[in-house]
Amino acid sequence: MGQVIRAARYDRAANESNAVSSLTFLGRAMKWHRLDDGVMGGQSETILSEAHEQGSTSSDELHFTGQINTQGGGFCSIRSPIEEGLPSNTSAIRVRYVGDGKTYKVLFSDGSPSAFGPSRRSPSWQYDLPTKEGVEETTTIRLDLLTPSLQGGAVETDMKLDPTKVQQIGFMLSLKLSSGASNPVETFGCGIFPFSLKVRSIEIVSADEIAR
Repeated sequence: MGQVIRAARYDRAANESNAVSSLTFLGRAMKWHRLDDGVMGGQSETILSEAHEQGSTSSDELHFTGQINTQGGGFCSIRSPIEEGLPSNTSAIRVRYVGDGKTYKVLFSDGSPSAFGPSRRSPSWQYDLPTKEGVEETTTIRLDLLTPSLQGGAVETDMKLDPTKVQQIGFMLSLKLSSGASNPVETFGCGIFPFSLKVRSIEIVSADEIAR
């Protein structure tokens, strides 16, 4: 019963209205909000914040931190709208980040409200993002290598991801990897535990750049 009550009380609209402005992408400041397993009655919680270099007025680093609780749930996530979609010649996204040794996921979707929820009807397109504790890394994520996912598992589909239809990007720490397989304890955690992913930049990689 407690899980049902928590799900009913989860205020997704409030999370969106309290979005944090951090990172610049396609010439605009991104607006990040959280969506945790509370949407299905879980007890995990994201703490979302931005960081600035000393003397800078711009937002330089996104902090995705919080606490996972695997009792009745097991995921935390953040996402930002991309209102006009990605440029048509986008072949990949380059992400620069510092993690904590856990494996996260990068998510792309059409931005529909159900896209990442338990009743979603359109797939999210996912990529597993392993991290090394305290080490800055840069990963280029090719759109043609993303895994389409529904209900937390990979699905067979003839659909191809159209960059211009991508209306939302996100990061997630979850019990499940993009394939639907379990995220191992060594790269996820067990019980109740903290996590931390610092995202320093997100950039477009064009088809021409991939070809070079």
